Amino acid sequence: MSITLSKNLKQKQSIKLTSSLKKSIDLLQLSRFELVKKIEKEIIENPFLEKNETSIVDHNFNHSDFSFDIESKVNLRESLIKQLDDFHLNEKEIQIAKLIIGCIDESGKLSESTEQIEEISNFIFTEKEIQDVLLNIIHSLHPRGIGYRNHKECIKIQIDNKKNISRVKKDLIGIIIQNEQLDNLSLIKKTALEEGFTEKEFESAIDEIKSCDLSPGLNYGTTEFIEADLKISFINKNFKVEFNDENFPLIKLDKDLIDSVKKESKNKKNKEIMQKINDAKWLLTSVKKRNDTVRNVGEYICSKQISFFEDNPLKLNTLSNKEIADEIGVHPSTVSRILRNKYIDTPKGIMQLKSLLVSSVSKTRDISAIQLMKLIQDIINSEKKPKSDKKITIELNKRGFSLARRTITKYRKKNNIPSSRYR
Repeated sequence: MSITLSKNLKQKQSIKLTSSLKKSIDLLQLSRFELVKKIEKEIIENPFLEKNETSIVDHNFNHSDFSFDIESKVNLRESLIKQLDDFHLNEKEIQIAKLIIGCIDESGKLSESTEQIEEISNFIFTEKEIQDVLLNIIHSLHPRGIGYRNHKECIKIQIDNKKNISRVKKDLIGIIIQNEQLDNLSLIKKTALEEGFTEKEFESAIDEIKSCDLSPGLNYGTTEFIEADLKISFINKNFKVEFNDENFPLIKLDKDLIDSVKKESKNKKNKEIMQKINDAKWLLTSVKKRNDTVRNVGEYICSKQISFFEDNPLKLNTLSNKEIADEIGVHPSTVSRILRNKYIDTPKGIMQLKSLLVSSVSKTRDISAIQLMKLIQDIINSEKKPKSDKKITIELNKRGFSLARRTITKYRKKNNIPSSRYR
């Protein structure tokens, strides 16, 4: 066998984030509060940036009563990232962990599914890899319960990490929180007694569950003054979505200083100064693009949910990241970042933009969970003889919804409607 050297050409496609693009993505997912702090910091550090004195100021808001520098405790995200050092993770695990932490909201809940996080990563990481890091690392961080996807999981994480609880009590708590009818304690108690647990053990387990924190992240929250990025106003039956300029620092380039520096640097180039000028231009462009993109997303969401604002909550139409992305011409992961920590001022009060997105419970027809619960309620209200979940499923599927029986059972229980056996 002989060894030969040969030269081969090979073409392949790969996606690489430039430093500029990475900074733009980071800017996009900042909340209004975080963005204002960043702009204020850049104005201080970059001499080529200055505040536009024509900035709109809300005179009803007294800035002397509030400091944007006040922080009650360590920021939740910073605290979680710092804890990763204790796990001796490899580079890939660190990247996944930071990606997951970026999707945890202020209450400590994981706001995106593992499938959505896979999409946000542009499929660099698999859903299984993300799931493993979530269960084995994120759920081990403090405060206990962080990264939960529902309140049952939040309770389970906290109970599993308590050392002073007996195995018997943990098993009993597991039986309790796995029960679908958590609102019916007498039924759960009966099940527990049938399993061989005593009444005293049951009461002790319930007390332990009550002691769990269902919003563990709020203990680490930064004290922030929430101002909406957007505002929706109605004139007759028409609506208008605008970016909220009040108290938002408008910035501009110090052109006189830039011209002066450029004249002096004709003979001798100074890379650091030129970088500062480029950074100032980038920030100016990126902030405008970020605000315009947020407004476009908000405008489309409001156009889809206009009935909701007209006092018809059941008309909250189904809407997904992908649909918004297709409409405004961006990637779904970009929409996910845009929606993070963004608020809109509406006639119903200030609310998160993300709260106006509702996924469909049916693959064949658009129907939200609330609308399905209303349909189930209507069918049950009109029944002469109690209908089983299977019969309700058949009736709805005849209307083209293509739903599974377990879906009907799930939303019937969420509506606090007993089964046909107890009706």
